[in-house]
Amino acid sequence: MVAFSTNSTGESGWLLLGLTGMGYAVGMQAMWVLLGEIIGIWLSWTLISRRLKRLSDEHDAITVPDVLAAPFSEKQDAIRLVAVGIILIMVTTYVTAQMVASGKAMSTFVGLEYGHAVLVSSVVIVAYTFVGGYKAVSYTDVLQGVLMLAGLIVVPLVGIHAAGGIGAVFDSLQQQDPNLVRLIGSDGIESWVVAVSFAAIGMPFLGVPQLLVRYMSARDEGELVKARTVSVTVLFLFMLGAITAGMAGRALFPDLTDAETVFPLMANELFPPLLTGVLVVVVLSAIMSTVDSLLLLASSALVRDFFQKYRKSPRSDADLARLGKLATVVIGLLGIAFAIPEARFIFWFVLFSWSGLGAAFGPVILAILYDPRVTASGVIAGMLAGFLTSVAWVLLLKDGTYGLYEAIPGFAASFLATWAVSRLDRRRANSGKKVS
Repeated sequence: MVAFSTNSTGESGWLLLGLTGMGYAVGMQAMWVLLGEIIGIWLSWTLISRRLKRLSDEHDAITVPDVLAAPFSEKQDAIRLVAVGIILIMVTTYVTAQMVASGKAMSTFVGLEYGHAVLVSSVVIVAYTFVGGYKAVSYTDVLQGVLMLAGLIVVPLVGIHAAGGIGAVFDSLQQQDPNLVRLIGSDGIESWVVAVSFAAIGMPFLGVPQLLVRYMSARDEGELVKARTVSVTVLFLFMLGAITAGMAGRALFPDLTDAETVFPLMANELFPPLLTGVLVVVVLSAIMSTVDSLLLLASSALVRDFFQKYRKSPRSDADLARLGKLATVVIGLLGIAFAIPEARFIFWFVLFSWSGLGAAFGPVILAILYDPRVTASGVIAGMLAGFLTSVAWVLLLKDGTYGLYEAIPGFAASFLATWAVSRLDRRRANSGKKVS
């Protein structure tokens, strides 16, 4: 349950539309994403899952801001406030990307106009999340994950067969562009930056809160050891299937104007209508398994960490639950509003949100779990530095650095800020003791 829920939540419409689109656009170079994500998820299970579970149980923590504030007797409110702010901003952009994905999928599959497709699919997603809670989301994640796995095994195999076999696929890619069959492109330093950036996409697995809360919810630490094997294996199959489907799609349909529609197009062209309908469900499953978790992440941060812990709200649990449902609807509506005007590139839009969350929380979580000298001010500085650096890098510096992935400078800035501010706090504390 934990393994499939983690993978389903982490991959989203980005996997079936964004990553297949990258396989279509860059061919074998997309394998760096596979390598990076496998390493990232393995490190997350190995370095974080059990320690985080232990810490959350010790402090009765049920959200990631809960865990971040728990070890400290001071500045807990400030930690919660910063964490909630980052979560709400990044979840809104993340949900928007999933609404874009649902619109692209529905418009390609059934011919709806893009804006109408966003509305139809998004209303269903928000409504079913509104009705269910965390346990319901986790159970549906398992079913959705199984559907995604089946789709990512069947579609690439059928695509390769339709293209004349794996050799024919590579021959076609070679003729279109030799870089499509190379792990490193021929553009010198830019190609190496692309490879490193693709591999670094796995870094945020160390910190995105919608995945960390899965570790916290496991029955016990022993279950996490079993879940790691399942999670890494299934993720490998997810990634390999998505990239291979994109490459087979490039051989079959070399002139697509939008690479991110290759999976729906293959489903429409290569399968009978009944199976095409099943594959519509597969794509929507990927989107829904992420959106529901993101909406619950945002609503729980708002209700638990802002109203209940920060504002010390006297409201009853029933009132707070209703407030959480309202937050779910509001964030869902914001995602729809931002998604309708323009069909952005899902791959890069998701990465922006993914890296912002990962860089804000990954380094500080590692610091809390492994360094007893970290301070509350260090945690606050680390969250802000990781988040702001990631956003600033995308807006101001990415184009001038050959597209270097923002999580790399974001993680570096967060680690540095956490360490430097914590060290400064300890020096001040030691100076105060000496004066006394």
